[in-house]
Amino acid sequence: MKASEIRELSQDERLRKLSELTEGLFNLRFQHGAGQLESPKKIEQAKHEIARLKTIIQEFKLKKNKE
Repeated sequence: MKASEIRELSQDERLRKLSELTEGLFNLRFQHGAGQLESPKKIEQAKHEIARLKTIIQEFKLKKNKE
């Protein structure tokens, strides 16, 4: 998901998406530990997606506090 797409979401949708991605990362790590994960790159992609989402959530919080 691109940053522009994330910015178009509401705050509740962003938080829901963050929860889903965090749970997904947990599952990917579990699969990796069990040797069932085909591509370890998926873990890296999930981490980047979570970081992108957290950054945009923080931007909106700071913007709201300035107002």
